[in-house]
Amino acid sequence: MPRFSSSTQDLFTRFSAEESALIQKAIALVENLEAIESNHPNGIDVALNLLSLNVDLETILAAILSDSRLLNYPLKTEFGSVVASLVSNIKELNSLKIYSKNISTQASQIEILRRMLLSTANDIRALLIKLAYRLARLKTLAQEEQEIRHFIAQETLDLYAPIANRLGIGQLKWALEDYAFRYLEPENYLFVAKELENKRVHRQECIDAFIQQLNKALSDSELRVEIKGRPKHIYSIWQKMQRKNLPIEDLYDLLAVRVITQQTAHCYEILGIVHQHWTSIPKEFDDYISNPKNNGYQSLHTVILDAENNRIEVQIRTKEMHDFAELGVAAHWRYKEGSKQDIATEKSIASLRQLLEEKDGDTLLASFRTELFADRVYVLTPTGQLIDLIKGATPLDFAYAIHTDVGHRCRGAKVNGSIVSLTYPLQTGEQVEILTSNEIAPNPKWIDPNLAYLKTPRAIQKVKAWLKLQGKDKHLLMGQQQLEKEVLRIGLKKDYQTKLLQHFNLSDMNRLYIALGRKVINSRQLNNALLEIEGKKEKAKVKKVTPSQTNKLEITVAGTDNILTHFARCCEPQLDDELIGYISHTNGIAIHKVDCENIRKLDDEQRKQIFAVNLKVNNA
Repeated sequence: MPRFSSSTQDLFTRFSAEESALIQKAIALVENLEAIESNHPNGIDVALNLLSLNVDLETILAAILSDSRLLNYPLKTEFGSVVASLVSNIKELNSLKIYSKNISTQASQIEILRRMLLSTANDIRALLIKLAYRLARLKTLAQEEQEIRHFIAQETLDLYAPIANRLGIGQLKWALEDYAFRYLEPENYLFVAKELENKRVHRQECIDAFIQQLNKALSDSELRVEIKGRPKHIYSIWQKMQRKNLPIEDLYDLLAVRVITQQTAHCYEILGIVHQHWTSIPKEFDDYISNPKNNGYQSLHTVILDAENNRIEVQIRTKEMHDFAELGVAAHWRYKEGSKQDIATEKSIASLRQLLEEKDGDTLLASFRTELFADRVYVLTPTGQLIDLIKGATPLDFAYAIHTDVGHRCRGAKVNGSIVSLTYPLQTGEQVEILTSNEIAPNPKWIDPNLAYLKTPRAIQKVKAWLKLQGKDKHLLMGQQQLEKEVLRIGLKKDYQTKLLQHFNLSDMNRLYIALGRKVINSRQLNNALLEIEGKKEKAKVKKVTPSQTNKLEITVAGTDNILTHFARCCEPQLDDELIGYISHTNGIAIHKVDCENIRKLDDEQRKQIFAVNLKVNNA
């Protein structure tokens, strides 16, 4: 007699005869396989863990058929494309064996791994099956060696319980946490469990008595309410004991009830009745209806003392508030973890929770696919570190994500041990190794969007910055060589650098070199400045406006005189030059030559600040 036969009857309770026949067919496949070690769960164990979640037929079938011994069985022909696709997706999830002791100590790596698991689920039901498999694995973990028990339990707390929490599946979350806690800290687990068991009957009596009294107190108000106890779990109790540094007997919310009513006004009316009949603890009162939490969560929270001085937490909310807290953006995981997710995440989680709550038997849509983190890929370094990249990222993007220097030196890449092109689109779960050279030499082609070398804005910016810097270095060298050549030609021997910087109004020689290299200061301007410093300016035989002459000039700008003006040094305008004025904002109107290099470089907006200039020498 197969060891599963007695327990499998529960799998048929919600399904029609035709559907049950498919389930029985799947079970028969698993039962006919060779026996496996008892400490490894099979697909039937996994399916049984999903029953309380009200999942659909395809999910039950996929859970049963995800048994690792059915790797090459042709499922699509006998069970349909949806089931076959789900099983394939589960196998893909199972292949991501990335968690390690090293990762467990890095919160950022843990979060990337959670997102990686979420993004790998093409159908979010595959995640449910993965979580149910982990629960089945935990139930047999006592037979493993201590090191294995500890590793799997810690992985459960780090990865799988938070994912169950994010999906709003409290049943799986609490079960995963309690089992993991049991293996990680057996003494503390037994302590809390013993304390709860010792007082279980007492707690239930307190809750039942309070609910009975509250119903009686509300009976005259004609308010329609639903009152039920709120269960507490061993791991969450232990966490609160540690967080608040309190003994277990001082945790008030071990006794807790939730009151659900129809209208917001009824919540306050019920609160008034509760406070009228029981003594409350003012500091424990929270009005999240008038002042919702940042995520939109609404409810009234109060703590009262019963006749035996037991503290009981009471939560009061409308049905709409309750549904919003369970199904909307204020799902339980959001206000506990404080996470902020994008719209796609909210839609996916809300849709899944809505489907799980349906009672009509047709619960999960066949084509329900997750959009969680669909725009991301998660790849590994050779040492097992996870790197989070945007979808379509290449090995070159990966190199720059590791370190800018690695990107600059990148000359090739291996993915899963094989050489690939630098434009290869990376896939989640792949291991990437970057091949580097000693030379730092990014290729200008890398920033060409048509060639698809880079996808991430950060990497593109790093290459652009490097290329710009190299251009700057080139102009600096060119300018330095030009100045040295001119100084040698003129035979300038005295200290000229300070005067040259003053002449061109620059702060340091590097700026001067770059200006020369980029032709912002042309050779004629440089020559004139050097001759002036040498005291040989008269040899240049230029007709220049002197300070004494400027006192005799009538300067009109756009037909207006008596305006603060000065002659620009960049182009050294002369009386017989064709001139133009530019508003400098700091020193009045700067007078330039019409063909001045700086004027030619002005953009359309800056050109609005250009005005006609007329010079006339006043001989009076």
